[in-house]
Parts: sequence; structure tokens; C-alpha cells
Amino acid sequence: MKKDEVELFIKVQSQMEEMYKEISLLSKKSQDDALNEFKLQFVNKLLEECNTLLGEKNKPFADFNTFDLDKIPTNSDVVMVLSQYLASLESMRIDNIQGSLGDWYWKIDNKASNIKTGRPKRLS
Repeated sequence: MKKDEVELFIKVQSQMEEMYKEISLLSKKSQDDALNEFKLQFVNKLLEECNTLLGEKNKPFADFNTFDLDKIPTNSDVVMVLSQYLASLESMRIDNIQGSLGDWYWKIDNKASNIKTGRPKRLS
């Protein structure tokens, strides 16, 4: 990855995690209710950014890009899709970091950088 891709990744992954938490709370209260259009626009914007980062090869669903604004999804549908995107983002992160003396760093152009990150959520 390039430095600007890492910076975008960090921003998008953080926003996606927070969006997932928020929509999960809505889903627990009323999973079959439709997500409102205001929130859906933000979800779609994040999905577009994720699709750019992940590329066709790493997207969780080859035939899915964003939700259709004319067919508003339910809260639980959005949670399911966001969870798959978060898993794909984490797999990408794992492929682009390396550990050193207990700390984890992003690889920039396949070389260790000084940009710290957290421990992988799962080891591959």
C-alpha cells in the first residue's frame, strides 16, 4: 500500500466500525425497520470508499457496491453487509502490517513504516 492509501484506510475503517455500532443498536431495537435515507446516504458513501480500497478482488460481495436508495434496506440487512466489509478490511490490514518487538506497523510499498497500528484481530 501507499502512504495515502494507509491514511484513507485508517479513516474509513474507523468510520465503518462506528457506523456498524450505530446501526447494530438500531437493529437490536427493530431489525426489520427500514434504515432512514439520511443514514443510508452515509452508509453508501463509506461503502464506495471501501470498494475503492478493497478493489474488485477483495470486496466481500462481487455483485454488490452500494444499497439502492429506491429499495431502502432493513437495519439488519445493513448490519450484515457492514460486518462483511469490516471483515474484508481487517483481512486487508493483516496483509499490510508487520510486527516488531510486540508493536505492529503498516507496510508502505512492502517495507516497514513508522505508522503504528493495532495487533491483528486474527492471525492468518
